[in-house]
Amino acid sequence: MKTTNLLFYTLFIYLLGISNLAAKDLSKVSGTVKDQNGQAVPYANVALISTHDGSLVDGAVSDEEGKFLIETGKTGKVKLVISSIGFTPFESEAFELKSGLVKDFGSLSIQDEMTGLEEVTVKSSRPEIIIEPDKTTVNVEGTVMAEGSNALDVIGRSPGIYVDQDGNINLNGRSGATVMINDRLTYMSATELANFLRAMPAENIKSIEVINNPSSRFDAEGSAGVINLVLKKNTVDGIFGNVQLGSLYNGQWLPNTGVALNVKKGKWSTNANLNYNHYGRFNDLEINRNFTLPEGVSNFFQDSRITSRNKNLFFNGSANYEINENQNFAINVQASNSNDTDNSKSLTTIITPGVDDTSFLDSKNDSDGNGNRIFANLHYDAKFDTLGTKLSADVDFTRMNSDSESLLTNMQWSGDDLSNTFDYNILTLNDMYYNIFTAKTDFVKPVGKGTIETGVKGSWVKSDNNLYLSRSEEEGPYVPDPNSNSFIYNENVLAAYVSYKGKFSDKLSFQAGLRGEHSDITGNSVTLGEVNNQKYFNLFPSAFLQQKVSDNYQIIYNVNRRITRPNYRLLNPFVYYIDPLTTETGNPNLKPQYSNNFEMNHVIKGAYQFTLGYSETEDAFMQVFVQDEESRTTTTYTDNFDKTRNANFQAIVPVDIRQWWATSNMLQVSYNRNKTQIGEDYLDNSNTSFMVRSQHNLTLPLGFKVEVMGIYIGPQIWGQGEISGFGWVDAGVTKSIMKDKLTISVNGTDLFRTRVIKADIDFAAIDTNFRQYQSNQGIRFTLRYQFAKGESFRVKSSTGSTEERNRLD
Repeated sequence: MKTTNLLFYTLFIYLLGISNLAAKDLSKVSGTVKDQNGQAVPYANVALISTHDGSLVDGAVSDEEGKFLIETGKTGKVKLVISSIGFTPFESEAFELKSGLVKDFGSLSIQDEMTGLEEVTVKSSRPEIIIEPDKTTVNVEGTVMAEGSNALDVIGRSPGIYVDQDGNINLNGRSGATVMINDRLTYMSATELANFLRAMPAENIKSIEVINNPSSRFDAEGSAGVINLVLKKNTVDGIFGNVQLGSLYNGQWLPNTGVALNVKKGKWSTNANLNYNHYGRFNDLEINRNFTLPEGVSNFFQDSRITSRNKNLFFNGSANYEINENQNFAINVQASNSNDTDNSKSLTTIITPGVDDTSFLDSKNDSDGNGNRIFANLHYDAKFDTLGTKLSADVDFTRMNSDSESLLTNMQWSGDDLSNTFDYNILTLNDMYYNIFTAKTDFVKPVGKGTIETGVKGSWVKSDNNLYLSRSEEEGPYVPDPNSNSFIYNENVLAAYVSYKGKFSDKLSFQAGLRGEHSDITGNSVTLGEVNNQKYFNLFPSAFLQQKVSDNYQIIYNVNRRITRPNYRLLNPFVYYIDPLTTETGNPNLKPQYSNNFEMNHVIKGAYQFTLGYSETEDAFMQVFVQDEESRTTTTYTDNFDKTRNANFQAIVPVDIRQWWATSNMLQVSYNRNKTQIGEDYLDNSNTSFMVRSQHNLTLPLGFKVEVMGIYIGPQIWGQGEISGFGWVDAGVTKSIMKDKLTISVNGTDLFRTRVIKADIDFAAIDTNFRQYQSNQGIRFTLRYQFAKGESFRVKSSTGSTEERNRLD
């Protein structure tokens, strides 16, 4: 810290102490500051910090003999913080500041800061997990879990979370989890979000908040819950950051690089992250389809390889300005650009009953896409007293546009005679953009022995999607395809909520809330001349109850109601050719799904969790396959299932085998049942599935750290079909040098090439099975250099709006 700043803060704290001398019924907090050798530490800053919001309540400066006395008329729960140049800051346990209190800390020893002004990071082998009534926080900062990994990796290792090979995030056996970053919705499609998280170094993450059943403060969107990434804030006065360089090889060389920078000076705090990465894979897919014809069974066997490569550039920057100690203004800007290339080749062998010659279909699909996104947030917050009364407001704007072009070329022939082939091509041009504007305000005020929170929010969404299809046969001219479509979508949602939390007793606390949302949605298919309008108002209650049975045992109950609106693209009545045999269509009649969720979580010794949960979803989204026996083609679309049920049990058991060997083990058992009418057939299927995950962190001699993780997922139902069980093993080793500033990591994924997906659909007339492997086996090298210099300080955080953008894909 600069001398002038030290003098300013010293004078400020001293004047605060003087100004309270005239107060009546003062509290008195005293003590003596000494170093580790027992020598007095003069002129040390001594402050009382509120445990509620981290604000400065009162303070003083130690005299030449190291003694201090704080006299104050303020009340509340605080902790004593002592800081001085060249010493590590000291923090006491929290205590209650009340009228007439006399508290003497006696002699307090503070330690020399041996590293000067450099940041000190303590590494632990397993992340700390903090369990609260409404969420579970996984503190990954400074853990082996964060070294050499990306954000998607560490999310997938958090309690109750599973990330599939396409990057879709599932929470407690349910899909549809909402992902936020620093309390702001990511405003990205599922594909964009996965690429963004792969590009973000896990070293930039402070903690992961897993919110299985969110309170009414959160948007009601997202039936599976909320996952909030809390990024690191500035921890030094000056500059803090890291630079990362690496590459993944899984059959393709896929480089990645990124830089994170945090700077603070005076009332300004700024941070920026810039990440660039390539992500790609080979998708080897085999599909076997049987069609029942009057003459017998016709068999289609399709062998495909899809090569994908995505180039992604992401920027995230924010600036905070402390207007005064009670007011804060912030701005956040995100920008991204992506370029995608997909090339697929497939050969389909067709056997037709009654026909001697086998037919063949050779298809190639080359696709290129480009997308741009920009997001801006303005934030303001104010504190009105030391009791916790505060107001916050946010305004968000998002714009995204993307365009793609794909050419599907097909050659068809029979027998061994290649001279008699039939060629045809399908050209697809797709252009879309989205504008999203949201505004919200939240107000918190202590009332009685609890706290009331209320707020309002409005969101306005507009999207425009133009899909142009054309066909060409035998090198003839391209002619328009009747399935071309122009679709305009508008969505307006107004919401308000109120919640209250407090205590029935020292052993029983609660939180209850109610959120109301009014939705006005219009889908306009310009090409078809069809307008679909939906207006509905819904109430979403939530309640939490925390019972402290003993110091080592607590039970947390929570219940809520959630909604998941269909993403904008699925409402568009488009027709998209995946290959000549398979098309995907939109569904303008798709309704939102509603889920009622209950959970009971038993927590033992703050570490062991045993959770029972139940969820019932009406009009659940599910992918549906429909087969046309005459044309022998398959169409897939998303429809509403009448009702789905999910009951689950989850056990999280951390075990330290040795001081250098820590494990985290999870067992999840889920029962799922689907009921719905599909055409003339009724689907009623159920399945009990399980997932076992065991993660081992070893701290070895010479500073080597090793992580090994194994996962097995049992058979599970998937709409009309069933996916077979599969498992895999990942491992990594890291080594830090140059006083832990430079970290070298090597990570291997799917070491034994066992993450193979096999599925069967045997429903009504559909008899299809497929096998898929997406080049999950790979090795990743990472070099990360981190730097930090300056004095510790605190940065206020801000929040943005929380819903619409992740429904784009």
